[in-house]
Amino acid sequence: MNATQLSTRFERPAPRVSFEFFPPKTMEMEAKLWETVQTLAPLTPAFVSVTYGAGGTTRERTHDIVSRIARETNLKPAAHLTCVNASREEVDNVARAYWEAGVRHIVALRGDPPQGAAGYVPHPEGYRYSCDLVAGLKKIADFEITVAAFPEKHPDSASFDADIEYLKKKIDNGAARAITQYFFDVEHYFRYVERVRKAGITIPIVPGILPVGNVAQVKKFSAMCGASVPAWLERLFDGLDADPTTRNAVAVAGLVNGIGSIGPVVQELFIPYLLDGREPIDQVHNVNMLGLTVAVLFVFLMGVLCWQIRRNDEAGKA
Repeated sequence: MNATQLSTRFERPAPRVSFEFFPPKTMEMEAKLWETVQTLAPLTPAFVSVTYGAGGTTRERTHDIVSRIARETNLKPAAHLTCVNASREEVDNVARAYWEAGVRHIVALRGDPPQGAAGYVPHPEGYRYSCDLVAGLKKIADFEITVAAFPEKHPDSASFDADIEYLKKKIDNGAARAITQYFFDVEHYFRYVERVRKAGITIPIVPGILPVGNVAQVKKFSAMCGASVPAWLERLFDGLDADPTTRNAVAVAGLVNGIGSIGPVVQELFIPYLLDGREPIDQVHNVNMLGLTVAVLFVFLMGVLCWQIRRNDEAGKA
């Protein structure tokens, strides 16, 4: 049974996810991306998003991929758009081109500084921060706008309170949901949601899940984005840097055994969906890694389905 077949076994519609792709760098990678899109499409994700490279380096490729998804599939694409290395006029022109291509959903981000830069410096004629970008997009068209949230706070934020106040600005300017940076300790997510709810924020806070295929790469990126990498994760993949087959097997085994964020997210987010009718959406990052992504989805869906079967059995015995 594959993930698509499994999704048909639910008494109610299966919990929904969204997928994040990164733009391919070669023709071979582009062909692999489209294979991934076609494989995941039957799962009817809430939406699929396509990222920017650091410093806005993949702007044109991102636009081409998003436009093609809108044109050739039934998926709902969301385009990442950042403030980095572009004037307001340039960013606005990209946004207008998306609208003309039928793209109605933007993931509005400040963006990472170019590789080798000491830190983020706003473009002198550009949008300074993502809250400004959100406001500018809403002036262009009635985009659906998703923004970022940081369970361990943004590395440039002085405090959690300052970080949450900044999230409020993005919402006040028109953001409809926030997707979190990935996390490996689910308590980071739950504590963050508790903080933002106490601050009066009511929009969906979508948990970001990262399939881990290469812990060395994860550590490198986590150092830039402020996500902590627990010691158990490093030990799990110790000595496997040059062995991708075993790495993938270890990653899937970790998912099956509930290691990290997967098991608790199933328990705490998808089970309430079955109990009270809420419709959670999870964002699966970096889904160009098709095998691991399908494994993540299978574990999510199997976890919820097994709970559903047990609950029905217990009800029948009562």
